[in-house]
Amino acid sequence: MSKVKKINNPFVQQKGDQYMCFGCSPNNMIGFNLEFFAEDEIVFAKWKPEQKYEGYLNVVHGGIQATLMDEIASWYIYSMLDTAGVTQKLEVQYHKPLYVSGGEVLIKADLEKQTKKLARIKTEIINSNGQVSSSAIVEYYLFPPNVARVKYKYPGKEAFWL
Repeated sequence: MSKVKKINNPFVQQKGDQYMCFGCSPNNMIGFNLEFFAEDEIVFAKWKPEQKYEGYLNVVHGGIQATLMDEIASWYIYSMLDTAGVTQKLEVQYHKPLYVSGGEVLIKADLEKQTKKLARIKTEIINSNGQVSSSAIVEYYLFPPNVARVKYKYPGKEAFWL
């Protein structure tokens, strides 16, 4: 049986109150304020939709869903692949409406394929009934680890695990 591990957010200590990432900063009052966890080789977060993220009445905007999946993919890169990168491609499929009033959702990411310069991450948003509301394949261009550390201030994989 595997154990769930919390992933540390080193950017909070690194950048202080200047850290305003829409997806994961606790300082961003309009952001998602996500916290991340891992179990086996899966990275996941839980999130409760709010009306401010609505598109159609009571439905989470599709762009918000895409942003959630892009964010979870980036945290997979940071915490599992020991580098940073940028989104190269994001292919989203919407399966079922994700309702604002539907309660907490699960957002998860798993590595589908990796080469030296590219990672392909499979992501899903699962509603509170256990159904996949949306999914995406997120392709990330991976920076060489030394470039990620020097140019982009990536703190290293060890900083994500306490």
